Amino acid sequence: MKLAILSRSPGAYSTYRLKAAALERGHDCKVLNTLRFAIDLSGHNEPDLQFRGKQLSDYDAVLPRIGASISYFGTAVVRQFEQMDVYTPNTANGIANSRDKLRATQILSRHAIGMPATSFVRDKKDVLAAIDLVGGAPVVIKLLEGTQGIGVILAPDTRVAEGIIETLQSTKQNVLIQQFIAESKGRDIRALVVGDRVVGAMRRTAQGDEFRSNVHRGGSVEGVELNAEYERTAVRAAQIMGLRVAGVDMLEGNDGPLVMEVNSSPGLEGIERATELDIAGAIIDYIANQVAFPELDVRQRLSVSTGYGVAELLVREGAGLVGTTIADSGLRERDITVLTLHRDNVVIPNPRTSRVLEANDRMTCFGKLEEMREMIPARRKRRQKVRKLPDDALPENAHPDS
Repeated sequence: MKLAILSRSPGAYSTYRLKAAALERGHDCKVLNTLRFAIDLSGHNEPDLQFRGKQLSDYDAVLPRIGASISYFGTAVVRQFEQMDVYTPNTANGIANSRDKLRATQILSRHAIGMPATSFVRDKKDVLAAIDLVGGAPVVIKLLEGTQGIGVILAPDTRVAEGIIETLQSTKQNVLIQQFIAESKGRDIRALVVGDRVVGAMRRTAQGDEFRSNVHRGGSVEGVELNAEYERTAVRAAQIMGLRVAGVDMLEGNDGPLVMEVNSSPGLEGIERATELDIAGAIIDYIANQVAFPELDVRQRLSVSTGYGVAELLVREGAGLVGTTIADSGLRERDITVLTLHRDNVVIPNPRTSRVLEANDRMTCFGKLEEMREMIPARRKRRQKVRKLPDDALPENAHPDS
């Protein structure tokens, strides 16, 4: 395998370890400065890249290690590798999703991932309501693009929180307001996800009165074994974000794991020292095993045929599809192919034609748009609030329930 590691810091621990692990396994590996690429958009040939002014040689895979300061250009370079059918474990879209805390929270909240209550407002008149929305002070205030604990502030009361948010907003900073999870006691879990498993995990503990547990803020670390719930949450969070190599940070809440952040370029030094595991080697082994399957923009590829596209279809209660197999559903005769079937929280890829459909199944399908239109589910409505009991609702002579 010929592997390119995109990094501006070849001497950094993580980059050094990844290159060393690749060379130890007999792979050809080079560290390429992300900012020295030129993206060829001439349109005369197939998608291409230049590096240091010359046409880039062929690579089998690319591993992005892109810092927050160059996210826009870095993701453009990764996107060009994707257009060239070069395998990457972390797509440009996945990196962009994870780098923006607001976007990441919006995506994860759609998939029933446990997270601290979070709100986002722009007008200072809405700040107090937003603080109440997450359960009141104390609250954690986060800059949308902060890293390594920078731009994360604990506000002990509402007045202080309001002042901090107004100050940050006056400097054109966007901030999230997040519930403070007191029971975490300055600790969190970093799980290193590779593919569909956690290859290592550590607990980070803040020092003294510091509530941020990041190693860069002086936090201590220890290797830990995660239970199935924490592993499952970490893997799902990384996959939902579109990342196959990720550091997933979780708080230990009273009711289970609460995801704080999904990092697309996790540092390896702390977790390798804490666990004494070859995390870099596990990443290289995964890439080598997956290199034949470059990431495809499925919707882009499948939607180029006029009149065809991808849609999610709902099997409605009482519909004729309930209780029939996919083979007998008539979908294939209507030029509709079922790609995946979602049932509760379970995803069934490439379901067999003998699979029996149940009410409320959701099918990701490819086919004629007009044929699929009538089965597209209605937009979800908000849950109605429980109203207060009217004053005249209770009969004066009513007997108590026995």
